[in-house]
Amino acid sequence: MTDVLSFIHFIVNGVMDFLVSIGAPDLIMAGIFYLMAAVTVLSALGVVLMRNVVHSALMLTASFIGVGCLYIYMNASFMGAVQFLVYGGAVAVLIVMAIMLTRRPDMAHSNPSRGALHQLGAAIVAAVFCLVMLIVSMASPFRTEASHLGDEVKGIADLMLTEYVLPFEVAAVLLLIAMIGAIILAKGVSENDA
Repeated sequence: MTDVLSFIHFIVNGVMDFLVSIGAPDLIMAGIFYLMAAVTVLSALGVVLMRNVVHSALMLTASFIGVGCLYIYMNASFMGAVQFLVYGGAVAVLIVMAIMLTRRPDMAHSNPSRGALHQLGAAIVAAVFCLVMLIVSMASPFRTEASHLGDEVKGIADLMLTEYVLPFEVAAVLLLIAMIGAIILAKGVSENDA
């Protein structure tokens, strides 16, 4: 019996050494990252492409959770927890409740796509956004190793209110725009406005 176990142990060690030598752990970690990123991006596309506004809200929740998973994967556990609690929980529930409180008789086509002109405009805005993000990411000096914040919450607060105050304020304006959009969704559009 011990001969069989030692043979199995020898085989398992050989396979593990082979996998480490070809870089399998790095491939597995990259695969996990790309899987989480794909779920996040596909959920974000689902938000835009779904015809039912309730389904769009649920896809938005899935996208929020995917972003939280990416934060945790990148060792930003505080940001991941905040993403899960604030966005995946509170904001998503608030959006779903606002949608449910709108009195629409037919929810099947409550998120109609507009004409070709609106879709072309959305595609142009998306392309400009991607171009700007590409330029910003190419021009930004990325660090090769993570900065050690010590106490994660205090370190994040110091960075957000000193070095990264502009992105912090941009995020605040984005949240304001989202709130205005939620109010418009809850109010509804009358026939005279369309």
